[in-house]
Amino acid sequence: MRKNAGVFAGLLLSMLVPWLGYIWLRSTALDKLFQAPNEHFYMVSLVSLFALLLAVAVGIVAIRQRNIKISFLSLSYVSLAALFVLHGMSTPGFLLHHSTIAGNAAQLSVLIAVIWLWLSSLSADLFIIKWFAKWQRWLLPVWVVVLGAICFAIWNYPDLLHAAHLKENPIKWVVSAFIVGMNLWTMYRYLQIYLSSRFPLQLAIVYSAGWMIIAQLIIVTGETWKASWWLYHFMLLASVIVMVGGIVRQYMSSKSITSSVKLLFRANPRDWINTHMSPSVKELIMTTEAKDSYTAGHNYRVALYALKLAEELGLSRIELRAIAQGGLVHDVGKLRISDRILNKPGKLTPEERLVIEQHPVTGYDLCRRLGFMPEELGIIRSHHEKWDGSGYPDQLAGDLIPLLARVTAVADVYDALTSSRSYRKAMSHEAAMKIIEAESGIQFDPKCVQAWVRLVAEQPEFFKETLRNTPHLKLDRKLAK
Repeated sequence: MRKNAGVFAGLLLSMLVPWLGYIWLRSTALDKLFQAPNEHFYMVSLVSLFALLLAVAVGIVAIRQRNIKISFLSLSYVSLAALFVLHGMSTPGFLLHHSTIAGNAAQLSVLIAVIWLWLSSLSADLFIIKWFAKWQRWLLPVWVVVLGAICFAIWNYPDLLHAAHLKENPIKWVVSAFIVGMNLWTMYRYLQIYLSSRFPLQLAIVYSAGWMIIAQLIIVTGETWKASWWLYHFMLLASVIVMVGGIVRQYMSSKSITSSVKLLFRANPRDWINTHMSPSVKELIMTTEAKDSYTAGHNYRVALYALKLAEELGLSRIELRAIAQGGLVHDVGKLRISDRILNKPGKLTPEERLVIEQHPVTGYDLCRRLGFMPEELGIIRSHHEKWDGSGYPDQLAGDLIPLLARVTAVADVYDALTSSRSYRKAMSHEAAMKIIEAESGIQFDPKCVQAWVRLVAEQPEFFKETLRNTPHLKLDRKLAK
C-alpha cells in the first residue's frame, strides 16, 4: 500500500508542480516576451528527434513481434515527431513570417499522438483493435505516407489547417477536453498494469500522458512568445524523454529492447489467473487444497509458468485464458487417486503407475461434465503426452498433441523438477533446464523448448521471485545472483 501511495503521490506532484509553476509565472513580471525563433526551431527539433527515435525503436519491435498495441505506440510518436517537425519548420521569423501553421500544427501533433496512445491502452479483443490488427504490417508505412501528405498539404496550403480553428474558441476547448479525457483514460489503464507488474516502461507512459495534458492546457491558455508559453515545449520534451528513459531502464534490466517493449503489453500472469478463474475452477481448487496442499501449489505455479511461455509464443487472448484455467486444474484427476499411492515415498509398482497414468482421463471426464471448454480439456487430458508418441494416455505424437497441452507440459515438468516431492528433493533451476533442453524433440515440442529458453534468459527476475516465494524450492547459484 505504501508503494502504491508513493506512486500516486509522485504522479500527482509531477503534474501539479509544472502547472502551478505556469500559473505563478503568468502572474508575475517575469512573464516577459522571449521572441527567439532560432531557439524555438532547435527545441522543437530536439523533441521531434527523440520522438522519431522512440517511434523507430518501438516500430521495429512491433513488426518483429506482430503486436498491434506496440504498433499503436509507435504510430503515436511518429505522429508527434512528424507534425512537430512541421511546427518547428513553420516557426514565425525563421522560414515563414506568420504563425498560422506553427500554432495549429502543435495542437494537431498532440491530438493525433493522443489518439494512437489511447488505442494502445485498449483491450486487444475489441472489434476496432482486431480490425487494425488485420492490417498491422501496413500501418506504419501507410501512416508515414499519410503524415507526409498532410504535412506537404499544410505547408503549401496553410489555410487548410487554419480553417479547423484549433486555436480558437470554442474549438480549442472541445479539442482540449477530448485530449485530456483520452489521456486520463490512458493513464488509468497503464497505471493499473504498472501497479501489478512494476515495469518501468508502463509507468513512463503514465507520466508521458500526464505531461501531455499539462502541455495541452498551456497551449490553449498561454500567450505566444511569453516565458510561460515556452513551458509547454519543455513538457512535451519531458514526455518524450521519460518514455525514452523508461525503455532505457527496462533495457538495463532485461538487456533487450525487444523484450522490454514486449513486457509492456504482457498481462501479469497472476492477474490472468484471478480474472479468468471460473466458479468451477474455484470449487476444484478448494477441493484439491483440502486433499493435498502440494498439488494445489503445483497447479498454481504451472499455470504461472505456462502463461509466461504462452505469451512468449504469441498465443491469443482466448488461448491465454484457456492456459490460465487449464493449468490450474490440469492435475485435478489426482483427486481420485488414494493418498497411499499419491504420497508414496518410494518407487511405484507397475500397477500403481497405471493408476497414476489414469489421472489425465479422470480429470478430463470430471471437467467435461462441469462444462469446461475444449481448449482446457485438451490441457487436462494431454499434458503428459510426449512429442515422440511415448506419453499417456493416448500416445499422441508431434502436432497431434494439442498446442496448449504442449505448452503446459514444459511448465509442468519444470515445476515438478524444481519442487520437493515425497520421494526426492528439489533440483536446482540449472539442473532442471538441462533436462528440459535434453528432452527437446523427445518429450517436448522443440519450439516450446526454444521459447522456454528465451523466456528464462529474458525474465530471470520472474523465476527468481517464484522460486524465492516457494519455501521448498532450491535456488541455484546462477539464478540467485
